[in-house]
Amino acid sequence: MPTIAPARTRVLWLTFVPYVILSIAHVVALFTQNMALAAPTKLGLMPLLAIAVVLNSRRITRTAPIAILLFAIFFSWLGDGAGTFVPFLPTVPMMLVFFGIAHLAYILLFTRHVALRRLPKTAVVYILWWGAMVAVIGPHTGGLLIAVAIYGIVLGLTAATATRGNLIVLLGGVFFLVSDTILAFQLFMSEIVGDWTSPAVMLTYTLGQGLIAFGVLAHVRKQADVGTSR
Repeated sequence: MPTIAPARTRVLWLTFVPYVILSIAHVVALFTQNMALAAPTKLGLMPLLAIAVVLNSRRITRTAPIAILLFAIFFSWLGDGAGTFVPFLPTVPMMLVFFGIAHLAYILLFTRHVALRRLPKTAVVYILWWGAMVAVIGPHTGGLLIAVAIYGIVLGLTAATATRGNLIVLLGGVFFLVSDTILAFQLFMSEIVGDWTSPAVMLTYTLGQGLIAFGVLAHVRKQADVGTSR
């Protein structure tokens, strides 16, 4: 069975190191409540992840999955900085819009370009998750109930379709789901959660985004190796 060459695998890891370092710095800044460091490090996360993707995309002829991945990362970046980029608009609704677009891109990516199997029956757990989230969070969302419910569908579909990819993509989808679930409680039910939620949201978020990007690249690079070995 064709495998990824060791040298190419090493390059894949190294290009993610800056993203990992900045992710750790950002989570630590949140944990220590150093907002002066937390704000700029947050806006640097997705650009560093995009750079890692681009550096690993050279010599890959399948440009569609890479383009969709970068598109999703770009809108995730807009979601991260919604309050900075569009300060004249309400932050939470704009976060839902930007991340909603990113999730739609991920769903397309997982179903059309990195799928290895059919949707497993266990994916039904994401339907149950959505129902539980709407039931618990819904009464506290006010005028955002419909928007939050729709976003929950898209988020659940992202995690569900991620189960069709390799194990790394699957884990990325799970961490992303966990991150947004914690964030939902932080935004709408802050009275029952503590200060731990901010670092927990970003820890699981950075893990999710990083694993998804890594897993997609690993899949595309492996397919490129298989193609060149024939």
